[in-house]
Amino acid sequence: MNLETLSLELSSSKKTWLVTGCAGFIGSHLLEFLLRSNQNVVGVDNFLTGSQFNLDDVEKCVKAEQWRNFKFINGDIIQREVTDEVTRGVDYVLHQAALGAVPRSIKAPLDSHDNNVTGTANLFWSCHSNGVKKVVYASSSSVYGDNENLPKLESQTGNPLSPYAATKAIVNSTPTTFIEFMV
Repeated sequence: MNLETLSLELSSSKKTWLVTGCAGFIGSHLLEFLLRSNQNVVGVDNFLTGSQFNLDDVEKCVKAEQWRNFKFINGDIIQREVTDEVTRGVDYVLHQAALGAVPRSIKAPLDSHDNNVTGTANLFWSCHSNGVKKVVYASSSSVYGDNENLPKLESQTGNPLSPYAATKAIVNSTPTTFIEFMV
């Protein structure tokens, strides 16, 4: 299915989406696509790695009535009150929020863990509590670590080579049944 077909399909049935990390590069593009598809969008970002410029750019790219379908919350997913608030009334979640960058994770591994593991666990639990239908989680190619096999397969990860990679691998290795229970 191409993006135009998907956008038309989405436009026929308005839903409410949460985009975590909505001020980041990928999150802001998802936000723009959803707004152009006439969806309701809640966005959350703490601006540790995202930028107000990205949100301003989305506002310039969509119609005024589409922009009014966007509710922004300046918040951090490591706070359960925030994840509880942003998931309330949401149908689907596109989870892009993360504290990326290998050098940053080496310098401050606990910050990476708090954001990428604890924040994601908070989000999953709030999604479960608030009846969210589905969550799409953005992992990272860094979880392949020292695995040199090509092509990369999700079932064949290596040893993570940084704290950032380890945080993504922790969430990836969470038993599916546990995640399904939470969500």
